Amino acid sequence: MEIPEYRSDEILSGLSEEDSKPYNIRHRCFYFSKEVILFVKDFEYENVFSSLFNQLVRSATSIGANVIEGKAGSTKKDWQNYYSIALKSANETKYWLCLIRDTITVQKDRVNELIEEANEISKIIASVIINSKESKK
Repeated sequence: MEIPEYRSDEILSGLSEEDSKPYNIRHRCFYFSKEVILFVKDFEYENVFSSLFNQLVRSATSIGANVIEGKAGSTKKDWQNYYSIALKSANETKYWLCLIRDTITVQKDRVNELIEEANEISKIIASVIINSKESKK
């Protein structure tokens, strides 16, 4: 499997002017994973909350990993399965972010931004899945 190289300039060059977000879903997932990692890295939390943050990082990084793996899939069904897993990971990520927001003293605005981005990524992936199934008919 070829692992794509992600560089900051490559990600930034694919940004839309309206919302400064990458057009390419692979890049957008990468950027989101990076933002979640940086959020967790800079946050100090009690040991009791470590499993929440571990799960958050695992689910957030799983989104992009499955999108990338789906691209390398050998069949359309294989591709759809990976995208379905990516969608589940995006929904799981929203769960962990909401739980963190509502149980720990955090910058709620920052967490809500991450929740909104996870929600947008979920919608994009769901739309891709639905459109691929409709084109099959």
